[in-house]
Amino acid sequence: MKLLVLLLLCTTVSIAQVGIGTTTPDPSSILDITASDKGVLIPRMTTTERDAISNPVNGLMIYNTDSDEIQFNSNTPATPIWQALSVAPTGSTPGDSMKYSNTDTTTNVNVTPAISLPVFGTQEWNDNSTLFNVSGNQVTITETGRYEVIVNVSLLNGTTADRNAPEIRIALDGTEVGTYGSTGYIRSNNGHEESSLHIREVIEVTADQVLTVNIVRSASSNTVNLRSVGSSNIYVEKVM
Repeated sequence: MKLLVLLLLCTTVSIAQVGIGTTTPDPSSILDITASDKGVLIPRMTTTERDAISNPVNGLMIYNTDSDEIQFNSNTPATPIWQALSVAPTGSTPGDSMKYSNTDTTTNVNVTPAISLPVFGTQEWNDNSTLFNVSGNQVTITETGRYEVIVNVSLLNGTTADRNAPEIRIALDGTEVGTYGSTGYIRSNNGHEESSLHIREVIEVTADQVLTVNIVRSASSNTVNLRSVGSSNIYVEKVM
């Protein structure tokens, strides 16, 4: 009731500052609300109810119960554009990254069905081991966001047989996503025993999804290994 009376008075009387819960509002504020056990509750409504607001002023703020986010009109009253307030990430920041390289040079990577590329041998760096939880030949990414993934694979023909062509693809929880790396054709003729595979992707990741790089045989079934220690690597960076 006191707040209602105060707001009614404000409609007719010019008040330089208003303090709620304090008798000394900050000099820089028009409204200073102070509390240690309560919060501010802004109008809550559905998207349909929001869109029914007549000529919402630029900067008008509501809580959208359909999308569970605070939104504001970033455009004109005639053509409102409702945007969600951005929230600073907790636990990590854009730019956190990890890089690992291989120590395995004996596993046959030219097989079917696909296996996880054995590239998590040596940690080059891991800015945030809570965000990037590496175990075996996979990494669990613990925060939702967009991540850049760069994979470079150096291949060596493991037999005298030719026409080997393994390929790679990123997988999240076992489901492959994004582009293929399919440049690894090995002819095994006149010393042409080496090739390579490359991927550079930005992918959407949901918290706690497991990222692997699948490698699979796409031609002849002969042995192919990673070329040498440290010659293959994976880099993952949180971009937003």
